[in-house]
Amino acid sequence: MSPRTIIVALAAALLATTGCGYGTNEHFRTDIESIHVEMFASKEFRRDLEFMLTEAVKKRIAIDTPYRLVSKEKADTILKGEILEERQAAFAPDFRSRLPRDKQLTLAVQVEWKDLRSGEILLDRPVLQSVDYLPPAGESEKFAQQRVIDKLAMRIIAGMYDDW
Repeated sequence: MSPRTIIVALAAALLATTGCGYGTNEHFRTDIESIHVEMFASKEFRRDLEFMLTEAVKKRIAIDTPYRLVSKEKADTILKGEILEERQAAFAPDFRSRLPRDKQLTLAVQVEWKDLRSGEILLDRPVLQSVDYLPPAGESEKFAQQRVIDKLAMRIIAGMYDDW
Protein backbone atom coordinates (compact mmCIF):
# COMPACT_ATOMS: atom_id res chain seq x y z
CA MET A 1 0.00 0.00 0.00
CA SER A 2 1.28 3.43 -0.89
CA PRO A 3 1.44 6.19 1.73
CA ARG A 4 -1.17 8.15 -0.20
CA THR A 5 -3.63 5.21 -0.05
CA ILE A 6 -3.08 4.88 3.70
CA ILE A 7 -3.70 8.61 4.24
CA VAL A 8 -6.89 8.51 2.15
CA ALA A 9 -8.12 5.43 4.05
CA LEU A 10 -7.39 7.06 7.41
CA ALA A 11 -9.13 10.28 6.37
CA ALA A 12 -12.18 8.34 5.23
CA ALA A 13 -12.28 6.40 8.50
CA LEU A 14 -11.94 9.62 10.49
CA LEU A 15 -14.76 11.29 8.57
CA ALA A 16 -16.98 8.25 9.03
CA THR A 17 -16.54 8.22 12.80
CA THR A 18 -16.83 11.94 13.46
CA GLY A 19 -19.59 14.34 12.73
CA CYS A 20 -21.21 17.58 13.65
CA GLY A 21 -23.93 16.01 15.78
CA TYR A 22 -26.73 16.22 13.24
CA GLY A 23 -28.82 13.14 12.81
CA THR A 24 -28.09 11.80 16.27
CA ASN A 25 -30.76 11.43 18.90
CA GLU A 26 -28.54 12.07 21.89
CA HIS A 27 -30.37 15.29 22.80
CA PHE A 28 -33.78 13.69 23.20
CA ARG A 29 -35.30 11.94 26.19
CA THR A 30 -34.68 8.19 26.15
CA ASP A 31 -37.71 7.36 28.32
CA ILE A 32 -40.15 8.44 25.58
CA GLU A 33 -40.87 6.39 22.47
CA SER A 34 -44.06 7.82 21.01
CA ILE A 35 -45.88 11.10 20.63
CA HIS A 36 -49.28 12.25 19.45
CA VAL A 37 -49.56 15.72 17.92
CA GLU A 38 -52.97 17.33 18.26
CA MET A 39 -54.17 19.79 15.66
CA PHE A 40 -52.98 23.23 16.73
CA ALA A 41 -55.73 25.62 17.72
CA SER A 42 -55.76 29.19 16.49
CA LYS A 43 -57.03 32.52 17.76
CA GLU A 44 -56.20 34.02 14.37
CA PHE A 45 -58.60 34.26 11.47
CA ARG A 46 -55.91 33.41 8.95
CA ARG A 47 -56.89 30.42 6.91
CA ASP A 48 -54.98 27.15 7.27
CA LEU A 49 -52.19 28.39 9.58
CA GLU A 50 -53.03 25.76 12.21
CA PHE A 51 -53.04 22.98 9.60
CA MET A 52 -49.73 24.11 8.14
CA LEU A 53 -48.10 24.32 11.57
CA THR A 54 -49.42 20.93 12.69
CA GLU A 55 -48.09 19.25 9.54
CA ALA A 56 -44.72 21.01 9.81
CA VAL A 57 -44.32 19.89 13.45
CA LYS A 58 -45.26 16.30 12.55
CA LYS A 59 -42.73 16.26 9.71
CA ARG A 60 -40.00 17.65 11.97
CA ILE A 61 -40.76 15.04 14.63
CA ALA A 62 -40.58 12.26 12.05
CA ILE A 63 -37.31 13.56 10.59
CA ASP A 64 -35.44 15.02 13.56
CA THR A 65 -36.46 12.99 16.61
CA PRO A 66 -36.43 9.34 17.68
CA TYR A 67 -40.14 9.52 18.56
CA ARG A 68 -42.84 7.67 16.64
CA LEU A 69 -46.02 9.51 15.69
CA VAL A 70 -48.99 7.50 16.96
CA SER A 71 -52.64 7.87 17.88
CA LYS A 72 -53.51 9.45 21.21
CA GLU A 73 -54.47 6.08 22.70
CA LYS A 74 -51.01 4.59 22.01
CA ALA A 75 -48.89 7.66 22.80
CA ASP A 76 -46.48 8.14 25.69
CA THR A 77 -46.77 11.91 25.26
CA ILE A 78 -48.98 14.48 23.61
CA LEU A 79 -47.97 17.75 21.99
CA LYS A 80 -50.53 20.48 21.53
CA GLY A 81 -50.49 24.18 20.95
CA GLU A 82 -52.31 27.29 19.93
CA ILE A 83 -51.45 30.04 17.50
CA LEU A 84 -51.92 33.17 19.58
CA GLU A 85 -51.13 35.87 17.07
CA GLU A 86 -49.89 36.62 13.59
CA ARG A 87 -48.42 40.09 13.23
CA GLN A 88 -47.20 41.96 10.17
CA ALA A 89 -44.79 44.87 10.19
CA ALA A 90 -43.73 46.99 7.23
CA PHE A 91 -40.31 48.60 6.84
CA ALA A 92 -38.46 50.76 4.33
CA PRO A 93 -41.22 52.35 2.26
CA ASP A 94 -40.53 52.98 -1.40
CA PHE A 95 -40.53 56.74 -1.92
CA ARG A 96 -42.37 56.59 -5.24
CA SER A 97 -45.09 54.05 -4.53
CA ARG A 98 -45.22 54.50 -0.75
CA LEU A 99 -45.46 50.68 -0.50
CA PRO A 100 -43.16 48.80 1.89
CA ARG A 101 -40.06 47.24 0.37
CA ASP A 102 -39.45 44.99 3.36
CA LYS A 103 -41.98 43.26 5.59
CA GLN A 104 -41.79 41.08 8.66
CA LEU A 105 -44.19 38.32 9.66
CA THR A 106 -44.25 37.15 13.28
CA LEU A 107 -46.14 34.19 14.74
CA ALA A 108 -46.67 33.65 18.46
CA VAL A 109 -47.57 30.13 19.60
CA GLN A 110 -48.19 28.55 23.00
CA VAL A 111 -46.91 24.95 23.14
CA GLU A 112 -47.51 22.20 25.69
CA TRP A 113 -45.89 18.76 25.73
CA LYS A 114 -47.29 16.38 28.32
CA ASP A 115 -46.32 12.88 29.44
CA LEU A 116 -49.58 10.92 29.37
CA ARG A 117 -48.18 8.18 31.63
CA SER A 118 -47.29 10.42 34.56
CA GLY A 119 -49.21 13.62 33.83
CA GLU A 120 -45.95 15.60 33.96
CA ILE A 121 -45.75 18.70 31.80
CA LEU A 122 -42.50 18.39 29.84
CA LEU A 123 -42.75 21.70 28.01
CA ASP A 124 -45.11 24.62 28.47
CA ARG A 125 -44.01 27.88 26.96
CA PRO A 126 -44.67 30.45 24.29
CA VAL A 127 -42.62 30.33 21.10
CA LEU A 128 -42.15 33.41 18.97
CA GLN A 129 -40.72 33.38 15.44
CA SER A 130 -40.26 36.11 12.82
CA VAL A 131 -39.17 36.17 9.20
CA ASP A 132 -38.49 39.03 6.83
CA TYR A 133 -39.72 39.00 3.26
CA LEU A 134 -39.54 41.30 0.26
CA PRO A 135 -42.81 41.84 -1.67
CA PRO A 136 -41.06 43.79 -4.48
CA ALA A 137 -38.87 40.73 -5.09
CA GLY A 138 -41.96 38.57 -5.53
CA GLU A 139 -42.03 37.10 -2.02
CA SER A 140 -45.67 36.81 -1.00
CA GLU A 141 -47.30 36.67 2.41
CA LYS A 142 -48.01 32.96 1.80
CA PHE A 143 -44.28 32.42 1.19
CA ALA A 144 -43.48 34.20 4.46
CA GLN A 145 -46.09 32.15 6.33
CA GLN A 146 -44.50 28.91 5.13
CA ARG A 147 -41.03 30.09 6.14
CA VAL A 148 -42.12 31.22 9.59
CA ILE A 149 -44.02 27.96 10.16
CA ASP A 150 -40.99 25.87 9.15
CA LYS A 151 -38.77 27.82 11.54
CA LEU A 152 -41.37 27.63 14.29
CA ALA A 153 -41.59 23.85 13.90
CA MET A 154 -37.82 23.59 14.29
CA ARG A 155 -37.93 25.73 17.45
CA ILE A 156 -40.72 23.59 18.90
CA ILE A 157 -38.65 20.45 18.27
CA ALA A 158 -35.61 22.13 19.84
CA GLY A 159 -37.77 22.65 22.93
CA MET A 160 -38.14 18.88 23.17
CA TYR A 161 -34.39 18.41 23.79
CA ASP A 162 -33.69 16.71 27.11
CA ASP A 163 -31.24 19.41 28.16
CA TRP A 164 -33.46 22.35 27.17
